[in-house]
Amino acid sequence: MLRVAVVGSGPSGCYTAQSLVQSDPGVLVDVLDRLPCPYGLVRYGVAPDHEKIKSLQGSLRTVLEHERVRFLGGVRVGGPGGLPVERLRGLYHAVVYCVGAATDRRLGIPGEELPGSWSATEFVSWYSAHPDAADAGFLRGVRSAVVIGVGNVAVDVTRMLVRGAAELRPTDIPQAALDTLTASGLTEVQMAGRRGPAQARFTTKELRELGALPGTDVTVDEAELALDPADPGALPAGPRRNLEVLRAWAARSATAAAARRVRLRFFLRPVELLAEGGRVGAVRFERTAPDGAGGVTGTGRYEDVPAQLVLRSVGYRGVPLEGLPFDPASGTIPHQEGRVLRDGAPSPGEYVAGWIKRGPTGVIGTNRPCAKETVTSLLADAPALARTDVPQDPVAVLRAAGVEPVPWDGWLAIERAEAELGARLGRGVVKLADWDALLGVARVS
Repeated sequence: MLRVAVVGSGPSGCYTAQSLVQSDPGVLVDVLDRLPCPYGLVRYGVAPDHEKIKSLQGSLRTVLEHERVRFLGGVRVGGPGGLPVERLRGLYHAVVYCVGAATDRRLGIPGEELPGSWSATEFVSWYSAHPDAADAGFLRGVRSAVVIGVGNVAVDVTRMLVRGAAELRPTDIPQAALDTLTASGLTEVQMAGRRGPAQARFTTKELRELGALPGTDVTVDEAELALDPADPGALPAGPRRNLEVLRAWAARSATAAAARRVRLRFFLRPVELLAEGGRVGAVRFERTAPDGAGGVTGTGRYEDVPAQLVLRSVGYRGVPLEGLPFDPASGTIPHQEGRVLRDGAPSPGEYVAGWIKRGPTGVIGTNRPCAKETVTSLLADAPALARTDVPQDPVAVLRAAGVEPVPWDGWLAIERAEAELGARLGRGVVKLADWDALLGVARVS
């Protein structure tokens, strides 16, 4: 039997495991995750009110319950206190790293470190109950917010900022985040991009959801739309539909009775976060203009937008994993068709898939062909990977080294506890949001 470790239980990790067991009946797969809970960004990155996307957990669950796949949660690989990469490699014939892109891109502007300035990633982790996240007082004293970025994550955090209790209560959002969001005094959110609407990365479906929020008025500045030189008829279907939605919003009158307002802004580049009372108080933007080559150039005209909360949503970035090569320019692990490259040559038994392989691009489904390519390479290498020193049960070796993995039954116990918590609160499933609670439930099982 070929024993393979897959590090990461998000979509790329699960699709890799699925492809392995479907392609070769002689493969056993252990899916390792640092967290005691599986599913990666599907659990901790998809907004609570996106139930359809979150339902993808069902298909990932089928993979992790396969008779030749084993989930091992609570296993940290690399870094302080983690299992060294070299040690893990000795426990399996092959290891596939599917560790995603764990951090966010920076703006690189003055004031970015002010209190009240956060990455969208941190905010998403908080309302998604990621055990690393803490209630950092995101909305304390906040009347207005600015979201920098015009992709789907920017739309998600904007929508969550203005959602009401009636829409959030049926979701699995942790109770503390629900209470904070619904009690917020925030009345306005501005979402800004440095380029025009034709270059925005959000999908039309996500965009339209903003316009359907109860008690929220969505506005667009007609003058900013007019700055975009793109010919709608020459645009691909997605950007063309986005423009149609934005122009319809720009043409309608504001609703005076709306409790909250969302403004979509374009051709604004952040240049500085301004302080007020020891925390962020405004964002200084420079007005940009199309440069005729698909980009923008500064105009030297500036606008200060008041905000006590700033969320930057300008993309994810991979981080180095101790013991593996890393390309800091692309934020990825160097590879050739999924084979990890060390000093330009394939490293036997080491592979990558997902965002750490190709960068943070594509949608969830993009991970399927990405995983398939890596698995094809791995199975082609299988004859050369045969070793007699691979232990029959890597878990026994891990336990002897002081690592106590959370098995699938432990995760099922967490699921039951979250359902019981929801029942006590008069809601559906409610996520547990801290390490001690998650591990306590899992270990008892």
